[in-house]
Amino acid sequence: MLNISEIFCSIQGESTYTGLPCVFIRLAGCNLRCNYCDTTYSYKSEITLSINDIIAKVKEYDPVKLVEITGGEPLLQPEVFQLISSLHENGNTILLETNGSILLKNIPEYVIKIVDVKCPGSGEEDSFLLENLEFINQESDEIKFVLSDNFDYNWAKDFIMKYKLNDYEILFSPVSGKLEPQDLAKWIIEDKLPVRMQLQLHKIIWDKDKRGV
Repeated sequence: MLNISEIFCSIQGESTYTGLPCVFIRLAGCNLRCNYCDTTYSYKSEITLSINDIIAKVKEYDPVKLVEITGGEPLLQPEVFQLISSLHENGNTILLETNGSILLKNIPEYVIKIVDVKCPGSGEEDSFLLENLEFINQESDEIKFVLSDNFDYNWAKDFIMKYKLNDYEILFSPVSGKLEPQDLAKWIIEDKLPVRMQLQLHKIIWDKDKRGV
């Protein structure tokens, strides 16, 4: 059984899969408390479902096969590995969004990991396990930095250079209401930084506080 916050189908708002229909499985519970968290409701479970129940719910959205497991922090629940296996057997393309604080060693290679490196503005800058860099697939996985200000931007830039991540898929995202997208775009252009800037598409389409989108 897994503690669930919500399951819904929407337009993928982030990552290189932005714009595609996607089924979201948001698991409840998180070990971090980022200052800008926009899913604080996921800290507590709203429902508990079996793997079979979750797969049945996912199938309701066929033919959408892109599925994101997110949270909270989905790797806090050991049963998530059985969920991953069942989704794979169901023919789903699986995105796993994780905060980088839990070891990624046992995540199957067929899972596309979107790994968040927390910047100082999050209040959780020491949470990332550097060992996880060994388990991020350069060909398929993505590394995300959510930026609150210019200090975060330079911190992330230094992190990329220090750990030689230039050839990875890097995502830079501004914190809504804290960092103007125009400013982030300006810095990236000035530095000719090899990163992908992203905005949260779902917050542009719908109200920024709307759930289930």
